[in-house]
Amino acid sequence: MKLKKWISTVAVTCLLASAVPVAHADEQSTTKIVDSSIYDLLVDRYFNGSGANDFDTNTKDPKEFAGGDFVGLQNKVKFIGDMGYSIVSIGSIFATEKYDGSMPTSYTALERHFGTDKELQQVITAYKEQKMAIMVDFPLNNVSSNHEWAQDQAKQSWIASTKNGQVQWDFTNPEVQAALLAAVTDFVKTYPVGGVRLTQIEGIDTAFINTMIEALKTVNPSLYIISNVDSDANFDATVSTATAAIYQQIFKNVDEDSSQLMAPFATAQPTQIMIDSLDTHRFTFDSASENMFPPTRLKVALGALFMMPGIPIVQYGTEIAMNGEQKPDTHQLYNFKTDTELIDYIKNVQTLRNQSDTLRNGKFEVITNDNGLLVFTRTSDKEKWVIMVNNTSKTQRVDFTPEQLGEKKMLNGILQQEKVRLNEKNVYPVILNRELVEIYQVRDDEGFNIPYMIALALVWVIFIGFVVIIMKRGKERRREEDAKNPL
Repeated sequence: MKLKKWISTVAVTCLLASAVPVAHADEQSTTKIVDSSIYDLLVDRYFNGSGANDFDTNTKDPKEFAGGDFVGLQNKVKFIGDMGYSIVSIGSIFATEKYDGSMPTSYTALERHFGTDKELQQVITAYKEQKMAIMVDFPLNNVSSNHEWAQDQAKQSWIASTKNGQVQWDFTNPEVQAALLAAVTDFVKTYPVGGVRLTQIEGIDTAFINTMIEALKTVNPSLYIISNVDSDANFDATVSTATAAIYQQIFKNVDEDSSQLMAPFATAQPTQIMIDSLDTHRFTFDSASENMFPPTRLKVALGALFMMPGIPIVQYGTEIAMNGEQKPDTHQLYNFKTDTELIDYIKNVQTLRNQSDTLRNGKFEVITNDNGLLVFTRTSDKEKWVIMVNNTSKTQRVDFTPEQLGEKKMLNGILQQEKVRLNEKNVYPVILNRELVEIYQVRDDEGFNIPYMIALALVWVIFIGFVVIIMKRGKERRREEDAKNPL
């Protein structure tokens, strides 16, 4: 199985190399948010890189701090980068009473369990060097009743109400607005993060949020600013809280109603799309509840997600099929000793997406959307792609005409490595087994892909040569042992 997997991985790599040109570093550094994909994680639950901040931690109690820190994030920069993400969202990192940052006690001090100012700066630098931006959450409301402002007697008029140990600020108070603006802009002046996600914004006047966005952009015009809830404010990308539910429903099982597929794209702005979030149950939980095999379900869902015209947001642990119905069970410690099949799949799909501007920004046209069978194209002046998502219980076939794809063309399948040519009925028959995604590049039909065939042949030659060397060494060792120990 390992040999088969190795050969398959090398073959896909060869196809990827021959499919599209590699993006240059300077092109990646000027990426817009519409070109991005976001990896959403919690610092505490990712990787423990330093024992210096492991006070009052308990890995056995999912409600307590577990030890993940900034040093751990820096240690895993290559791991995340290899999966192809361009933005890494690390949640709220201010001093907090809860591991997930949901009870902040300050807008200036960092959480001691996570590490020091210097260590955060090092994380930001390390990820920037790998062409990834660090994004942090800034919660505007519902802070801990022990927040430093709430504990200040001179600021009691700033509090509108307190519920369940959380303070709601009075946003009609100019002092509150001025203090929040100062806090968030001071933060991005101090730490050169690439993005800020404003959270806990429900009920806050849109005009004030726009003022905050403008202030942040004044500090850093290239800063990505988004939210995690519906808003009419001028964020760089929209989001609908119904999106995760829509895609969970479509992809959790086969033959599901997919009529709501386009619902998240109702606005002209770039749209955040996801199959779950850190506040919902895991996609794995939904698919397992349907008696489906989560890794297969995840491949289908993510294969579609990365190819559609939105900003994919993937929760940490999705690549290892992390399970859970509600937090803290959905916020498990990351297990880096699991199978890498899903990780490799994400890497391959995102390699295509990152290398092709057409797959990120090309014209999106749905050809078929029928209860799990989804076929669409991404087209630009330079190239054309056909994406087929067979989320049904049967093998499916879709015939393309020369009018749709062009004369003397062929479809070069990247993931399943299938090639489709014009047949005797003058159609391109695209056939895909159940529960699979294939990404086809439309190319001129020039016969065999010589570079790919040569590369694949070299792979086999190298492997066979390796086996021959091992066999010869084994025979030599046996001869030496026989000479030392004659009968």
